Amino acid sequence: MPDRLDEYRRKRDPARTPEPVPAAPGPGTADERHRFVIQQHHARSLHWDVRLERDGVLVSFAVPRGLPRDQARNNLAKHTEDHPLEYLDFAGEIPAGEYGGGRMTIFDSGTYETGKWRPDEISVTFHGDRTRGRYVFFQTDGADWMVRRMDPPEPGWEPMPAELRPMLATRAATLPADDAAWGYEMRWAGQRALAYVHGGRLHLSGPGGESLTSVFPEVRAIGPDLAPVEVIVDGELVVFDGARPDPDRLARRVRAKNPKRAADRDPAHFLIYDLLWLDGHRTTERLRYAERRELLDGLALAGEHWQTPPFFPGGGAFARDAARSQGLSGVVAKRLDSPYLPGETSRWWREIDVN
Repeated sequence: MPDRLDEYRRKRDPARTPEPVPAAPGPGTADERHRFVIQQHHARSLHWDVRLERDGVLVSFAVPRGLPRDQARNNLAKHTEDHPLEYLDFAGEIPAGEYGGGRMTIFDSGTYETGKWRPDEISVTFHGDRTRGRYVFFQTDGADWMVRRMDPPEPGWEPMPAELRPMLATRAATLPADDAAWGYEMRWAGQRALAYVHGGRLHLSGPGGESLTSVFPEVRAIGPDLAPVEVIVDGELVVFDGARPDPDRLARRVRAKNPKRAADRDPAHFLIYDLLWLDGHRTTERLRYAERRELLDGLALAGEHWQTPPFFPGGGAFARDAARSQGLSGVVAKRLDSPYLPGETSRWWREIDVN
């Protein structure tokens, strides 16, 4: 019988990688338990490795965007070499320069039932903590494979909206009188943007729906940093001169013909202040501003080029003074009980000059 782990061994040096590299072939089918593991693999490109116990090895697929959550689309699934059963429990850091170098964590594990197992089509039903339902892996023309969810999505789940527009504030001359009913943010006067994070990838969209992803490459790392969480968030892209926003430098970034060189010279920061969709659930009309901010803070969005700046519930005078001290032009007051109304200008939110 051919050694099904021969290719796996040829690609790995047990002296250089913490991965299990057994010396003997797999044990066969005597103790087949139909286990699976899904590993989140931060390699050169983030992907998820789906591994199915079969005939003493783990039949493996690399899925760049993870398993689909609904029946509306098929995701690419690259059929890779078989892995040893010891990989069911593997998590760790594969050294840079080695095959598959990068951090690997266990996303989910459990058992599966087989519906069909052919050379060009595999149908399974997962029974995991996070992954449940019937999927089919199928070969297309050539060597490529795809994976499709066959069951309806879980109750309450809805697909990520394809395109939203930011909610806008009205102008006001003074702070609201009923201060305790409002939350306050700094007015950054940056480039407004919605960020869509799906399958570990980021798409940045401007106020009119224009793509900003290639304009601000330094922000793309939000995608793999957040994975497997999927969100739509609202915020502003700001370029700072010291501690103060610099609109002129931001304008140069937007006009730059070489985004990478511009990012090295005038790096932007994405300041995130609202949450519109989270893991299959729209938060815009269903949750109030204070609730959305609580969920947003729970995501702990903090990186070299992005963060969630604080807001001040019931602290209008403090926020106004803080904006002045930072050289900002104003504050934005938002009703703590306000919904998010995509594309609308509303008095739920108000812009107030502080100078």
